Amino acid sequence: MISNQQVEGLMSASGNVLGPNGDKIGSVGTFYLDDQTNEPAWVTVNTGLFGTNETFVPLSEATVEGIDVLVPYSKEEVKNAPQIESDGSISAEEEVTLYRYYGFTYDDGTAGTVSSDAGTDTLNRPETISGTDTISGTDRDTASGTGRSAAAGANIDDAMTRSEERLDVGTEQRETGKARLRKYTVTETVTTQVPVSHEEVRIEREPVTDANRDAAMRGEELREDEYEVTLHSEEPVVRKHTEPVERVRLETETVTGTESVSGDIRKEKIDTEVDEATKRNTSTGSDTKPDDGSESSR
Repeated sequence: MISNQQVEGLMSASGNVLGPNGDKIGSVGTFYLDDQTNEPAWVTVNTGLFGTNETFVPLSEATVEGIDVLVPYSKEEVKNAPQIESDGSISAEEEVTLYRYYGFTYDDGTAGTVSSDAGTDTLNRPETISGTDTISGTDRDTASGTGRSAAAGANIDDAMTRSEERLDVGTEQRETGKARLRKYTVTETVTTQVPVSHEEVRIEREPVTDANRDAAMRGEELREDEYEVTLHSEEPVVRKHTEPVERVRLETETVTGTESVSGDIRKEKIDTEVDEATKRNTSTGSDTKPDDGSESSR
């Protein structure tokens, strides 16, 4: 059984009614309270195209999961349920019809007999097929003959709250890639011009003069002799050394752009329903604009 505290959260959250396997049956409509216990007894489900049809589902075996109501009925079962006008109350006959459709049984005694002028007759609500305890009945209002009233939320007053979903758009940082520096060694050939020198032998002859006569006449007059000169030359020599040439680092910069973000949001709309008697008694010049400019009085 769902409590009134849970109903308050469900009404403000605009959740869904889900079947046994978590399949969506429709969006939560209106909760109906037991007149005697003031506990939630029924909920309407908005089904059909654009959620235009409302179908009643009993809450005796319902549970709450987050903002959703879980019931043991499939979408087809709910869609094929008897169509009861969701006008703020359920009559005794309508309640009997709905309970029987959903597999509940009723006592055959006189206490279980329901008529259109039931007045103070007590309706013995059924035991379920699985044998759960009988739910005690409600005393019908003599004037209206109804046993349920609509719950407009935890704080029932003369106003209805209309809610809309809003998109909360922000940004979050996520990792998109990595960049790294990697140092490796390659070999290339460098060619350069190096000047080199070498020694060559050149014969110089000079005549004997008074200045060099003593040197020329030194030693034996005739003899064999030889004179040797060592020649030198330069050759290119390659040596290598390592020296730093530059510093390399990675830095990041932030580039700001614009992206379009879209999402589906839900909003509540409120229709104004006026019965025929009220329409006849209402001045034709006092038209009321519907909420949000999208619905009209009917």
